[in-house]
Amino acid sequence: MNRVVITGLGAISPAGSTVATMWDAMLAGRSGIGPLTRFDCEGYTTQIAGQVDDFDVDARIGRREARRVGRFTAFALAAADDAMEDAGFPVGEKLPDGDRVATYVGTGIGGLPEIADGVVDYSDRGAKGVSPFFIPRSLNNLAGGHIAIRYGARGPSLCISTACAAGNHNIGEAWRLLAMGDADMAIAGGTEASLTPVGICGFQSMRALSKRNDDPATASRPFDANRDGFVMGEGAGIVILETLEHARARDARIYAEVVGYASTTDAHHVTAPAPGGAGAARCMAGALRRAGLKPSDVDYINAHGTSTPLNDSHETAAIRSVFGSHADKLAVSSTKGVTGHLLGAAGGVEAVASVLALHTGIVPPTANYTTPDPECDLDVVAEGARKIDPEVVLSNGFGFGGTNAVLALKKWTED
Repeated sequence: MNRVVITGLGAISPAGSTVATMWDAMLAGRSGIGPLTRFDCEGYTTQIAGQVDDFDVDARIGRREARRVGRFTAFALAAADDAMEDAGFPVGEKLPDGDRVATYVGTGIGGLPEIADGVVDYSDRGAKGVSPFFIPRSLNNLAGGHIAIRYGARGPSLCISTACAAGNHNIGEAWRLLAMGDADMAIAGGTEASLTPVGICGFQSMRALSKRNDDPATASRPFDANRDGFVMGEGAGIVILETLEHARARDARIYAEVVGYASTTDAHHVTAPAPGGAGAARCMAGALRRAGLKPSDVDYINAHGTSTPLNDSHETAAIRSVFGSHADKLAVSSTKGVTGHLLGAAGGVEAVASVLALHTGIVPPTANYTTPDPECDLDVVAEGARKIDPEVVLSNGFGFGGTNAVLALKKWTED
């Protein structure tokens, strides 16, 4: 199997629409969550969200393109441009070896706002009111499709839509493609932009969202005893994967190596995790097995950590199941205290954070953790960012339907 490395990072999030601003906010534990202002939410039980308010779509992807794509696609395009530039490729230029470049960009709900708007257009004006861009703006796979067109990436282009595990699944399956020799490079990650009335109300009706409207900045509080649900956010996270041979041939700067990946399904419940986090535990164990690592080799876990009562306690149980006594030596944090839950974009953004933890030697804290929960008895890095120089990091992603995906990443050192 080919070794696969990460050479470029791009991210759009409520904590910042560049990697640098987002990472600074994560290390500072500075929340990007605030009042929901995108539309009138009077009467909603949840009136807060992680909005991306500093994103100039015309400036980032071009005015003409901005009118033709959905917001989730615009986020993905901008994050891909940043990742490509970070990896040393000219922004927007066709790649010379495009036949060997894949695009694996997933989403959870994709063009939900565009679909909702299309329904209103039809209701108001009938058949003539529906835009010719309605379908292209709405389709989940067109985030990756537009990136492929932009860069002439003619290898496989897939959109794995697995709810909140989508980012991890797309990066992991792209890793598998490169490891098996079927491509030399991949643009991979996740994107989401579903802050729309029907989206908020859907999760609100499930009682999944925080109702801490009076204090938005502390509403997302993973692993805290007083957590009351997740905070919905939007954004995108994209990484550039290359085989080690391809990266070395162009003398690329390497951030980290992807050494393992696993995917499992709970087969238990549509929304609730399996008892004891059994599916998540099998997934973490599988990623370690594929990487040839022992549990004691892991230094840090970027947890899924949604700030919901069920996820956080079950993820804790899963970590203790896999790591045994070593769980007490692990640093485990969730960056969702800063970004909120970005759904299909979460895995991509958190992969970027995990890579930066390896690259900088610093792990971000779990923001807003103030009250310990006996069922979440891990070292959640509550006191602030910590310099631990991790060698191996796991990035966890779990989604509705019981779908799980875990990435195993390793610090890059020249052989």
